Amino acid sequence: MLAAPGAAGQTLPSGNRSRVIVQFRGTPDVRVITGHGGTAGRQLPSLGAQVADIDASALGALARNPQVASVRLDHPVFPTLERTGAAIAAATARHEYKLTGKGVGVAVIDSGITAWHDDLYLTDAKSPQASPRVVHFKDFTSDASPRVWTSDQPFDEFGHGTHVAGVIAGNGFDSDGARTGVAPEASLIGLKVLDGTGHGYTSNVIAAIDYVIAIKDTYNIRVLNISVASGVFESYNTDPLTLAARRAVEAGIVVVASAGNLGRDERGEIQYGAITSPGNAPWVLTVGAANHEGTEPRGNDTLARFSSRGPTAIDMATKPDLVAPGVGTESLSDPHSTLYATYPHLLLDGTRSTPYKPYLSLTGTSMAAPVVTGTVALMLEANPELTPNAVKAILQYTAEVRDDEPFLAQGAGLLNALGAIRMAEFFASPKRGIPEPGDTIENEYIAWSEHILWGNNRVIGGMPLPGANAWATGVTWGAESTGTGDPVVWGLKTGDNIVWSTRDDDGIRGTNIVWSTRDDSDVRGTNIVWSTRGNENQVWNTNIVWSTNIVWSTNIVWSTNIVWSTHDENTAVWGTSDDGRALWSAVNGDTVSGTNIVWSTNIVWSTNIVWSTNIVWSTLDADQVVWPAPAIVDNRRRVGSGS
Repeated sequence: MLAAPGAAGQTLPSGNRSRVIVQFRGTPDVRVITGHGGTAGRQLPSLGAQVADIDASALGALARNPQVASVRLDHPVFPTLERTGAAIAAATARHEYKLTGKGVGVAVIDSGITAWHDDLYLTDAKSPQASPRVVHFKDFTSDASPRVWTSDQPFDEFGHGTHVAGVIAGNGFDSDGARTGVAPEASLIGLKVLDGTGHGYTSNVIAAIDYVIAIKDTYNIRVLNISVASGVFESYNTDPLTLAARRAVEAGIVVVASAGNLGRDERGEIQYGAITSPGNAPWVLTVGAANHEGTEPRGNDTLARFSSRGPTAIDMATKPDLVAPGVGTESLSDPHSTLYATYPHLLLDGTRSTPYKPYLSLTGTSMAAPVVTGTVALMLEANPELTPNAVKAILQYTAEVRDDEPFLAQGAGLLNALGAIRMAEFFASPKRGIPEPGDTIENEYIAWSEHILWGNNRVIGGMPLPGANAWATGVTWGAESTGTGDPVVWGLKTGDNIVWSTRDDDGIRGTNIVWSTRDDSDVRGTNIVWSTRGNENQVWNTNIVWSTNIVWSTNIVWSTNIVWSTHDENTAVWGTSDDGRALWSAVNGDTVSGTNIVWSTNIVWSTNIVWSTNIVWSTLDADQVVWPAPAIVDNRRRVGSGS
């Protein structure tokens, strides 16, 4: 963020244009922007803000204008790319509970959705009774006024959003049901924020979220999938993108976001702290990726190597919330899209005769998030009264813990759609006793985790109940108390009548799970997540320096050999080239150091604006934190938390 106080004293180069979000103290005034040589773009009424294109040299003066509260870069957002239904027991749940997602509106903020794929109709697309399930569509890649709520014709020249939509709600028509999505009769609302190269801006996503809130009652939108992301540059308590997601959650919409694809560093070693925005916010349901290893049984499932790990940058919150299959996901293709043309080796035939290959295999947390989104649609069909907090609690409580992974990697565990739907039905009509805490999936008994990750605590030893105040709309996930000051209550301690809540003093709530090593005795209340087990000596420290000369490409597709590079030939390429493994750059070829991750000095963020030097991220001593610089302040999402 470019803040007016203290903005004097730094001169920025002239001749380079910057796309920024200008937040006003009162009503936005376009004359303030044009008076500094800028061009006004989209309005963001929920922020009292205006998007602008302006010369970099004028940013300091604009930030000091008394009418201006803040100036933030309008950061790039990008897709978060990577035998799903059987592994999570979605097909079993649909059969046993007669659920399809019918009547539940699912909004998809992405690159768009194709208008015509056979799998996105209620019946054969060639039948006179055919009914498309993309019931509404809006394109946000132009600077059209968000107040003009007219439906655009669905399209997707990139192809990412179509794939995501198929994971959620494809009906498998072109594969005779073999590649059916999780909720095959859900209604889809497409919000296009990425162009044909997979490039977009934060302001697009914010405008799309606000639009979803405005039309939610018209289309019964209950869940929103965001498989696009940006880096984390400021606290989720001030970031306009995460706050937009919060408004959606407070409106009763479950917001599901991908965790990111930065689980490994440039040496292929585990790294922590790269959850992307808006998935870094506690009110968002953040999904990492698991690898089903090509089999339907879950016994050999592993965490995907690329899946981002917590804690979150700046706020140090526990993430992800859970993981779901996200490797080799087979879903819909669009033959007119960039992905279709670029990756012919990933295209798949259906079982019916079609003039194109109707399916595409992709990998990434982008593909894991819609698996959870589809599951949420089934849960809400089973029990429409569920709140976003209740949905998250049920998903975490019924997830399967993978014993070989720390909780900052897997969250509460691996998604169990069958258990989540069974628990959702229990919430609708609770009976005496507790549900059997496990399910048989592909002939394997899968035990529930029987825990939730509330804030930075692993809450175990009890069972969530539908009447608990923790699920109330307006209660922030992880809070110690409600808005009225009452202790948060989740349910009952298993086996007796002790309330399972923040006021329980016998250890049920657990202790902080982020800053210590794991106790392998795994007893109630242990410190869990910051693991130093085995080769994972990746303890958070003060030596990670985020910096420099990194120019963000406009063609951002993670896990698809996209190069993030600089003009400095001594700086290693930043990109991905190995089965979705994210590669981060190291300056002057320094890929040996085990403590410092140094990129360079003088960050250049796509608009050639130099923001600061010697940036220390996440020190334990506040006096050592150099970010933000005393001159122009950039509270941007730190890039490097890409998905």
